[in-house]
Amino acid sequence: MRFGSVPLAEAEGGVLAHSVALPGTRLRKGRVISAEDIAALTAAGHDALVVARLDPGDVGEDAAAAQLAAALVPDPGAAGLRIGRATTGRVNLHAAQIGVLEVDAARIDAVNAVHPMITVATVRQWQSLPEKGMAATIKIISYAVPGDALAEACAEAGGAMRLHPLRHRSAQLIETVIGNEPPPPKGRRSIRNRLTRMGAELGPAVTVPHETAPLAAAIAASEAEVILILTGSATSDLHDTAPEALRAAGGTVRHFGMPVDPGNLLFFGQLGEKPVIGLPGCARSPALNGADWVLERILCGVEVTPRDVMGMGVGGLLKEPPSRPRPREG
Repeated sequence: MRFGSVPLAEAEGGVLAHSVALPGTRLRKGRVISAEDIAALTAAGHDALVVARLDPGDVGEDAAAAQLAAALVPDPGAAGLRIGRATTGRVNLHAAQIGVLEVDAARIDAVNAVHPMITVATVRQWQSLPEKGMAATIKIISYAVPGDALAEACAEAGGAMRLHPLRHRSAQLIETVIGNEPPPPKGRRSIRNRLTRMGAELGPAVTVPHETAPLAAAIAASEAEVILILTGSATSDLHDTAPEALRAAGGTVRHFGMPVDPGNLLFFGQLGEKPVIGLPGCARSPALNGADWVLERILCGVEVTPRDVMGMGVGGLLKEPPSRPRPREG
């Protein structure tokens, strides 16, 4: 592609690089200059124009963006994504429904390494998205790119992303209390809001004493697809009350602790095929915390392994909640 100022007589067929105001109208950038445009520009006193002229083998910005989008998402229905219309060298990808986005970062990096004018930007790995939420944007920066570079980028793209939709539509929150005081309502309210945002429902409230036996009985009796536990006293060991109650109910504890703050004191496991999450106390707050990253994936049927959790440390230092009782720095 050649870019620069040319005499007006040579501008026909070029792509207008910058918008030009004319009496009663405006020629917008990206427009392919026609003979009629040249006549209007001449009448307005222009004698030169900055244009981009495609070389043989170049692909225009909109066609290039559309081709790359199709390579990234070859089967939109199966990937749970919608491909938008190409305009000004950009195509946006949106979620077809609520879910979490899986991104092959190596493929995205490979696409972006092909040519500086060919770019793809996505949300972070496993980002939760509402229906119609933007998952990625493809932008061809220049007015055209070499066809061979586009072909290479498309070959690298290889279906690099897909949305995992909601799989578990019901969850139950079991809260434990110490003494006779009921649990503060903000915890249940925050959990309900999280579930509603993901398209899931919160079952009836269940409150039991902060003891192994009654908590185990409540876990075993739950009919929800996902069990959430929020204890009146923080879980501080793999053999504390809540993990032991899950074992006593016949379940297993897969992992305790995560390198995300707030969220360190999370544990998770399962009861049969049913996921069980022991929530950290910060889950009572509506603010983002480590429990969100685990809960959202599990609701969408994505397996979370101990290795996954232990890999959350980079980027895991989240905003300090205003209500934090013991700040990181004393």
